[in-house]
Formats: sequence, C-alpha cells, structure tokens
Amino acid sequence: MTEAVEVSRFWGRLGLPGLIDVHTHFMPEQVLRKVWAYFDALGEATGGALAWPITYRDAEAERVVRIREFGVRAFTAMLYPHKPGMAEWLNGWAVDFAARTPDCLHTSTLFPEPGVEGYVRQALDDGARVFKAHVQVGAYDPADELLDPAWGLLAESGTPVVIHCGSGPTPGKHTGPEPIARVLARHPRLRLVFAHMGMPEYEDFLDLAERYGEVRLDTTMTFTDFSERLARFPPRALPRLAALGDRILLGTDFPNIPYPYLHQLHALERLDLGDDWLRAVCHDNAARLFGL
Repeated sequence: MTEAVEVSRFWGRLGLPGLIDVHTHFMPEQVLRKVWAYFDALGEATGGALAWPITYRDAEAERVVRIREFGVRAFTAMLYPHKPGMAEWLNGWAVDFAARTPDCLHTSTLFPEPGVEGYVRQALDDGARVFKAHVQVGAYDPADELLDPAWGLLAESGTPVVIHCGSGPTPGKHTGPEPIARVLARHPRLRLVFAHMGMPEYEDFLDLAERYGEVRLDTTMTFTDFSERLARFPPRALPRLAALGDRILLGTDFPNIPYPYLHQLHALERLDLGDDWLRAVCHDNAARLFGL
C-alpha cells in the first residue's frame, strides 16, 4: 500500500474532504538546497545524535504532486529570510508560486529592516493570506521596533503569522516565550500561530494561547518519535491541548522531515484526544481560519 493511500485512509476515516497543512515549505530552489544542507550537516555536527535525513528530497513539481496525492487541500509556502533585503525578494517569488499553485495559501515573510511596513503592505495587496516569521534563523527580536508597524498591519488585516519562536532544535538569542509575549502585549489581536507548538517551551506557549484568543499553535513535528526523543511534550499538558482544540492546526514541515508524512498523522492519533479533536486539527480549524 502506498503512503498516499494510507494518508487518504486516515482523513477518509474521519469523514474529512482532505487535510489542510499550514506548515509546509516551498521556496526558491537555491534557498531550499541551503536549508537541506543545514539539516544534512546537523547529523555530523552532533555526532549522529540529531541525524535529519530529508524524506522528500524531490524537485518542486514532484513535491507539489506528492502533497496533492496525500489529499492536502491547501498548504503553505513557508519561506523566511536571514538577512536584510531578502524578505522582499522572497515575497516576489511567492507571488509567482501562488499564481501557478492555486491550492497553496499565498505565503509571505518579513524581517526587521527599514521599509518592512511597505513591503508587508504590498504583499497583502498582492494577495498574501499567511506570513512566516522565523526568529531562530533570522536571529532577530520579534519585538524590534522596526517590526511594530508591520505587526500592526497584520493584526488589523487578521492575517495569520506562523512564527517559529520556540527554542528548538537549538536556542537562539531571541527565542523563547518572553520576546513574543512583548509583541502580543502591544498587538493582542495578532493572529500568531506558534510553530512546533513552541517546542520545547510547550507550556509557556500554551500559556500565551490561553491568554490571547487569536493565538494558535501548529503541530509541526510535535508528538513524533523524532521530537519526543529531543523534547517530550509533557503528558500533564494534554488536557490543555484538548481544551484548545479549536486553535490547534495541522503542520508537518513537509518536505523537510526525517520520517514519512503519515507518521505525523499517526502521532496525533495516538494522543487519543478523540476523532472530533482530530477533525478540527487536521482540517476544520484551518478551513475556518482561512475561509476555505
């Protein structure tokens, strides 16, 4: 049985029309290859402790076909800059990718630099439906005053922002809950989606989700065998996860994952939080958020 058939059986059993994955990566090929090189080097740098083989190391067109075969109705093109001047270029690429990939939710990004408010506004005018921010890779403070007008625009427009601000897999100067808490204090209606559920500071990020009604969390890599070895989700927090069931979104990190796509789905299933919770997480919450 192929993986695509097994994935389809998963969402078919739940009575869903498919999946919505809010955390997948499509980006310029030269950028993606550098990302893959980073993950390739992790194994060597950690003496094999953090081996990270890329499961879906295919050309862009093949990756699009693959995720469609899984029955993913809508997905994202999570892309992120690591230096000034890069975000606007990435956003230009994303306009073209969204135009030729209608089932991709048009994704844009940002960086703390002069002019960020202008190109964020332009991205919204161009049809961006979700933004990606990567505090760890970008090595910036999300509460930087340069970003404040952009956060305001995104809060006002109700545009979700998938943000990697937890300290996994390695901590950065501005990762952890405190910097992003300062952003939320200024912009309490900002629709932040904490990537990886804030791994490894899970409970701190659950605190923020409970405090701010527009905050959500994505499941990317959490609960999988791979992540449980590195940063186990605390079992005592499972009731909180169940209670926030209308604000948890499926994310996978496809294609940059060291295991099959199906494993993420099985990892969620074995939490034993019920089919209603799975239906909400795997499809309905994102459908409501993006009006799908």
